[in-house]
Amino acid sequence: MPLYEHVYLARPDLSPQQVEELTAKLTGVITEGGGKVTKSEYWGLKSLSYRMNKNRKAHMTLFNVEAPAAALTEVERQERINEDVMRYLTIRVEALEEGPSAMMRKSDRDDRGDRGDRGFGGDRGFGGGRGGDRGERRPRRDEETTGGEE
Repeated sequence: MPLYEHVYLARPDLSPQQVEELTAKLTGVITEGGGKVTKSEYWGLKSLSYRMNKNRKAHMTLFNVEAPAAALTEVERQERINEDVMRYLTIRVEALEEGPSAMMRKSDRDDRGDRGDRGFGGDRGFGGGRGGDRGERRPRRDEETTGGEE
């Protein structure tokens, strides 16, 4: 049987319980179609990179699915009908990922460091408050033409 990863985005005004009910409904459609959901991950309410349907956030859920293509076609049809689903994406994969997905692994985020090694603003001269060693102030244009005195 083919393997798929399926992600859907639900409206942000739904409660997590409503998203779980929607996930259960979609899982039921897959099982009725002769497939099975091997993993289901709720990623939570996440900020979007750009607005979708006037929303800046969405509930995100991932399915790892082993099912015939007809079952996934029916799931996508149900999602198009349902007004709570903003977007969905199904990708056929060679093998399903074991363990938590990249969105659920925290170690990737912790490996970035504490940003202290970069300094603040580098040597470009901005950041870090007012004053400091900025050198002499250049005269303004109106001071140049009048000699600085009025």
